[in-house]
Amino acid sequence: MKPEDLKSPFREGERKVLIQDRVWYIPLKGLSESDPFRFPGWEDPALFGNSSPVYVEYCSGNGTWIAEKAAENPSINWVAVEKKFERVRKIWSKIKNLQLPNLIVISGEGLLTTERFFPQESVEAVYVNFPDPWPKKRHAKNRIIQPIFVQQIARILKPSGSLTLVTDSLEYSAQMIEVVNGSVDFSSYFPAPYYSEDVQNYGSSYFEQLWKEQGRIIRYHQFQKKIMEEACSF
Repeated sequence: MKPEDLKSPFREGERKVLIQDRVWYIPLKGLSESDPFRFPGWEDPALFGNSSPVYVEYCSGNGTWIAEKAAENPSINWVAVEKKFERVRKIWSKIKNLQLPNLIVISGEGLLTTERFFPQESVEAVYVNFPDPWPKKRHAKNRIIQPIFVQQIARILKPSGSLTLVTDSLEYSAQMIEVVNGSVDFSSYFPAPYYSEDVQNYGSSYFEQLWKEQGRIIRYHQFQKKIMEEACSF
């Protein structure tokens, strides 16, 4: 299958939530609170049809990294989240051509999708690989790694679940560390300075290959959701 074989299922101007042929469509704008769609659960046949662990990657790009992971780990359900439809098409093409029943792609924005649809404590691991660094100061507010996003990730992760962030931007790396270390929900796998420049068998993506060829430094950040102790009762 070629990426262009995936056609939008909607007429012009139509906006609704729909799961169809391994793609979960979530409108970027105009999503109504009255939309009748209700999340059916990861076990639903329209998604995975089983209760295997769920791993989510945000900013999946062309899907190289997550498709490789899905092929290597068939006992894990993988979810790619990508808001650009041209990239969604490429991920869908990989799902079809590599015959990956354990991978779906969400055509939507990460924070909105997570807030509206992902159930509490339903995900084992979250990855954000090379998110847009929005390098200009006035655009930094558009970065996905913000306190509200981290709060939502803590909500959907199971106890001891993991959050992995990867970037080639040293400025964004500093923000990632500040935001996640500032959360009461996470602790860093790595001691100060809270990142590693070498993680074995992590997997490769288009951007990782590109930036390494250009000699850029890549930082890997890994955090674990804390298990909160229940308050004592007498």
